[in-house]
Amino acid sequence: MKARLAVAALGALLLLLLLLAGGALYGLNHLDEAAPPKPAALATPALLARGEYLSLVGNCMGCHTQRGGAPYAGGGAITTPFGDVYAPNLTPDAATGLGQWSESDFWAALHNGRSKDGRLLTPAFPYTNYALLTRDDADALFAYLQSLPAVSQPRPAHALRWPYNTQAAMALWRALYFRPAVYQNEPGRSAEWNRGAYLSQGLGHCSACHGTRNGLGAVLAGEEFAGGMLEALAWYAPSLHDPAEASVAAWSPQALRQWLKTGSSPEATALGPMSEVILGSTQHLSDADLAAMAAYLQSLPQFAVPAAQPKRPEPGLRELGRTLYADHCARCHGEHGEGVASAYPALAGSRSVQMQNPANLLRIIQRGGFAPATAGNPRPYGMPPFAGVLSDTEQAALASFVRNAWGNQAADVRPLDVLQLKPRRVN
Repeated sequence: MKARLAVAALGALLLLLLLLAGGALYGLNHLDEAAPPKPAALATPALLARGEYLSLVGNCMGCHTQRGGAPYAGGGAITTPFGDVYAPNLTPDAATGLGQWSESDFWAALHNGRSKDGRLLTPAFPYTNYALLTRDDADALFAYLQSLPAVSQPRPAHALRWPYNTQAAMALWRALYFRPAVYQNEPGRSAEWNRGAYLSQGLGHCSACHGTRNGLGAVLAGEEFAGGMLEALAWYAPSLHDPAEASVAAWSPQALRQWLKTGSSPEATALGPMSEVILGSTQHLSDADLAAMAAYLQSLPQFAVPAAQPKRPEPGLRELGRTLYADHCARCHGEHGEGVASAYPALAGSRSVQMQNPANLLRIIQRGGFAPATAGNPRPYGMPPFAGVLSDTEQAALASFVRNAWGNQAADVRPLDVLQLKPRRVN
């Protein structure tokens, strides 16, 4: 028996090595089509303005600017299940940035996921989305980045675990999950819808957070907007298909445009990572692009997230939560969870409160709730954090109470759930 197990284990190891070798050969012998050489575009004011706009659509600063650091100079860590990846310097510094890059080099990175030296880039850089960009948009974005002040700031080495830190593993991943292709308009859809799809699927890279991923970090086909756990931040990006989570099909187009522009609407308030997306990206969209994105997002098909196995409720948890709510929450959110319009969100009937995955409710209790301070809503109301006030058991009790009060219906949250929901990186 032991001999058979040893043989099976050896066979599995040999298969893995063959797959890795095959992936390496694929990467070396099946190079993506080279970008055709072309003269650099004249950096006119119109081209630079377009490139700056595109950099905001993609929220490039969100990853490529360290807190308190120079814009676009990189250096910040992006934590993944496979280790830390560090964002590179996008300024035109010759030694540490893009100063020696050409438009074609930049296009190869966006469209093919390859660096200037031919090295395969980690898919933590969402080239699977950026591959959809047109060459003209890539060139405009590059022209804008080249116009920035050069900043000397080397990128720290990635801290990925083996074998994810090897080019063979990158090549195998690409062979399995990546085919570069510029976005093609969908026949039968309006120009507005296709523009919204281009922005959402491409530079906006919505699926980078909202996609459901497999064990190798690839977004599952057909589940680009089905919801995904952001493990490093301990937040959940809800499904844009599920009416019980974040589908916006039933919203009015005006309410959705307002939410994307300001972070607040009669329907919801943006908190957590989505508030950062609105602050750094969608608030800057033109009215036409806001309408296009709204049209696309509202057209997504609706289906429910599969229900999880119900958990046994903890005795007395909701009663403790009732007391905690009266002490800490009722003053703002109301005795009956009704909230205050344009100030404090209602908890009664809230999708965020009742979602099957309680991660976001717990993170708001722990970290507080802060809507983005946008041009359209410059002084939003905020909620203080309670992580230093409430124990894990008390956080679970409070969450369980609000998920089952005033007509809400959701599974209780256990203290173990709170304990397990610890971010991998303080952010």
